Amino acid sequence: MTVRGQHAVAVTRGRVLSVRVTPEEQPACPEALAAVAEADWLIFGPGSWYTSVIPHLLMPDLAAAIVASPARRLVTLNLAEEKETLGLSLAGHLAALRWYLPELKVDTVIADEKAVGDPEPVRHAAESLGARLALAPVAMADGSARHDPAALGAALVPVLGAGR
Repeated sequence: MTVRGQHAVAVTRGRVLSVRVTPEEQPACPEALAAVAEADWLIFGPGSWYTSVIPHLLMPDLAAAIVASPARRLVTLNLAEEKETLGLSLAGHLAALRWYLPELKVDTVIADEKAVGDPEPVRHAAESLGARLALAPVAMADGSARHDPAALGAALVPVLGAGR
């Protein structure tokens, strides 16, 4: 079945098989293209994978700018499945990035060490994007599936400050 609209995708039952934007040749705004070209880092996630992260990779101008950018790239993985990603492992989240933008290269993937469980599938998926996996305690201490802003910031400091 085809589901249309960000909210509908986010709350529908079932498994998302693919996403697309319409019209397919939707142009990116010049400010976004300039920001990507001038960025030191491009950061993907955390967020709703199919409705907040992936759509940026589906706009041809923006995808080309992301691939061409000299910026380093970081992916922050979510802590738990959402309705739109039911059945999609953390390694599957990374595979989805590669599916939608095969040319995407990533430098670092940050994931919560408890959310990852067995790190090997996630490490392998990160390496398939050219990235190293950085595990850190970035979840809220209350057990909710939310990132702790201070903990995530602390995990980002050595990554964002590291040389190439």
